[in-house]
Amino acid sequence: MQLSPNQQDNEQTFSEEEKGNQLFPVFVKLNKLHTLLIGAGNIGLEKLRAIINNSNRAKITIVAEMILPEVYELIKDYPQIKIKQKSFDVDDLNDIDIVFAATNNQILNEEIRAVTHEKGLLINVADKPELCDFYLGSIVQKGDLKIAISTNGKSPTIAKRLKQILNEGLPAELDATLQNMSALRNTLNGDFTAKVKKLNKVTESLVNPRKNFFEANIKWLIWLAAILLLGTAGITLWNTEPEFQTFFINIDPLFYWFLGAGFVFALIDGAIGMSYGVTSASFSLAMGLPPASASMAIHISEVMSNGIAGWMHYKMGNVNWKLFKILIIPAIIGAVLGAYILSSLEHYSSYVKPVVAVYTLFLGGVILMKAFNIKRKKAEHKIKKIGLLGFVGGFIDAAFGGGWGSIVLSSLIAGGRHPLFSLGTVKISRFFIATLSSLTFFTMLGGKHWEAVLGLIIGSAIASPIAAKVSNKISAKTIMVAVGIIVMLVSLRSVVLFILKLF
Repeated sequence: MQLSPNQQDNEQTFSEEEKGNQLFPVFVKLNKLHTLLIGAGNIGLEKLRAIINNSNRAKITIVAEMILPEVYELIKDYPQIKIKQKSFDVDDLNDIDIVFAATNNQILNEEIRAVTHEKGLLINVADKPELCDFYLGSIVQKGDLKIAISTNGKSPTIAKRLKQILNEGLPAELDATLQNMSALRNTLNGDFTAKVKKLNKVTESLVNPRKNFFEANIKWLIWLAAILLLGTAGITLWNTEPEFQTFFINIDPLFYWFLGAGFVFALIDGAIGMSYGVTSASFSLAMGLPPASASMAIHISEVMSNGIAGWMHYKMGNVNWKLFKILIIPAIIGAVLGAYILSSLEHYSSYVKPVVAVYTLFLGGVILMKAFNIKRKKAEHKIKKIGLLGFVGGFIDAAFGGGWGSIVLSSLIAGGRHPLFSLGTVKISRFFIATLSSLTFFTMLGGKHWEAVLGLIIGSAIASPIAAKVSNKISAKTIMVAVGIIVMLVSLRSVVLFILKLF
């Protein structure tokens, strides 16, 4: 079939419109224009909020037959916004510069678009990209800085996700930098080229920021801390524990048990990204280790793995250093304090064990909830007491053998923090917490139960390179359900045995 010349023109135009993103980004001064919003239901309310959030001095006329009470509540502090409760007619376009159609009547929206174009005006039709002359993108704002994100109408969800990433990644202090740059710009003399060179030089640090000593040497600091910890522990054991020198001749069976346990628990952790602490703690208590010795074994075995994981997240740019600085000091204080108190109660381990068992019983339930995707209601605002969260997380992690990720990471994400940056920050923080709590345990307890410690270290190290392959072979939900049930049963057993001893 041969196309007519008119059809050929239409076909060519359509293909050109579909080829690439043809949008030209602009920032409109709505406070200088007169805006017409048609519709005041849920859709109209959403558009009105978007306009006011970005231009709270915009002059808006709202035309609608039905008006939500929330609309009246929203505009009560904006006297420049007027409401006409009536049906739309062409005369409403008089003295208007830009139009938003937000009705749920498709036929009416198309009629509004037609008469709007006759008047030579631009229009945005809610949820109908093909009828729009312009789109409303997702907005990231830091003071006077605004970044608009558009996906050419293809996926608003992607735009919202990018907004989350930029909101988390761009510091609030950027607005102060912007104000300083504005002041500097007003003081510069010379021609345009000279001004540009000077401003480029001043802003070079935004593109190539200078790293402080800690950020620039994080890899070596992690390795140094891990080697010092493990070296100190090895030398101390060699000089103070005669049995350690003949260990490889007369190997204690306890070593084999913890070697296998460390291997299995590390595989589980690699497959589902959690539960190493709670599974190790439950197993250690079941094997007769006092809570302090169990927590020491867990934290020493985690030093190297968390150091490597933290460094990898750093290399991938997943660490929020501002969040890290707020989190790390209170977390270390909490972890050292928890390790000190738990070590001081070593003589009362028979009473501490059931407390730890109740805690691991709770964490087992948390794992089951995650397996079946049972979620708590997401917080509307970001959690603000980061220091307190770090202290509590560090204390519980050291005092009860685990829980840093379960408490801190889940709280940050539930509180609105970006999951990727939260994970990277929590992982690198965990390394320093594990290192300092391990040193505290070792200082207080010496080389007690070193067979279990060594077994967990070697077992988890062997499992690390295998864990990724295992995660691709076994269903994560299956593993989480199994782990949750096993941890709860083992923990419940410890609680029941304690109750029976009392009676």
